[in-house]
Amino acid sequence: MRKIIPARAPVIKENIETEFRTASGVTDGQGKFIAGVVMITAGYSAEGKYSHFFIAQVPVKVGDFLLEPGEYVFGYQRKTPDSIGVTFYRASSGDAVGEVEAFRNRKSSMVRALLIQPAAGGRGTIQVGRFVFDYHL
Repeated sequence: MRKIIPARAPVIKENIETEFRTASGVTDGQGKFIAGVVMITAGYSAEGKYSHFFIAQVPVKVGDFLLEPGEYVFGYQRKTPDSIGVTFYRASSGDAVGEVEAFRNRKSSMVRALLIQPAAGGRGTIQVGRFVFDYHL
């Protein structure tokens, strides 16, 4: 993971420090991966808009949009007591890519900064806090 996750995430024109202990990722065993990490955004223009850095080396479908291989950032806002809206942006430009609704994880009470679960049958989950959403490979 240390080779994959940057110590400072390149976001627009800033290099924002990452918190490596929160890193999570999965690989296909052949060098292709998806991974993410929490960014320490205090004092940066990203504060309040982005919270996580996300890297994909394969196309990943999230909700009704596709993340092409590349680097992204995402942030979230509470929608209801049981859901949050997670919005993905291109890390290089800050352009919005899409939003997915994440729901309270009913299978576990664990709270995770970020947890990317391996895909089974092409479908996996990403957990942010106590909320979870699906991704498809």
